[in-house]
Amino acid sequence: MNLPNTLTMLRFIMIPVYVLVFAAGHVKAAFFILVLAGLTDILDGRLARRKGQVTQVGTMLDPLADKTMMLTVILSFVFTSMISWAAAIAMFIRDLGMIAGSAYFYFRGKKTVPANTMGKLTTVLYYLAILLIVFEFAYAQQYLWFVIIFSFLTSFIYIYSFVRLNRKQYIEKG
Repeated sequence: MNLPNTLTMLRFIMIPVYVLVFAAGHVKAAFFILVLAGLTDILDGRLARRKGQVTQVGTMLDPLADKTMMLTVILSFVFTSMISWAAAIAMFIRDLGMIAGSAYFYFRGKKTVPANTMGKLTTVLYYLAILLIVFEFAYAQQYLWFVIIFSFLTSFIYIYSFVRLNRKQYIEKG
């Protein structure tokens, strides 16, 4: 257990804190807990790379923490009618697919694909969408749909990268 992985675990702990604050009706304060979680995500990634502490476990847990937090936010938004069920279902399909796929292949001994620029951009765009929704900006819902579509495109990029990475691993063993 290194510092970057500890920060990732801290993000898992922030999830119930977010839920409690949001459920108490403090939506904007809950948003800032989400932002804090996002900042720890940036910090743990930078520390892991700078200190040479990138681990296979961290590579899997980091996006799992992110996805779990985002799924929690989606649920909180849909149950308070801040977003539509259709948007929530689209986001769930994409994120649950990414979580299940990563876990399945990780436990089968396949290499997982670390976060790339497109995935990080998707995360930033989701954070912006959440900000627009929380602070009730005009066109926030339309922007959210743009981000949902963009997130599916980045998923296809991850799938392509995964297949390519593991095909290369298979060829090297062969």
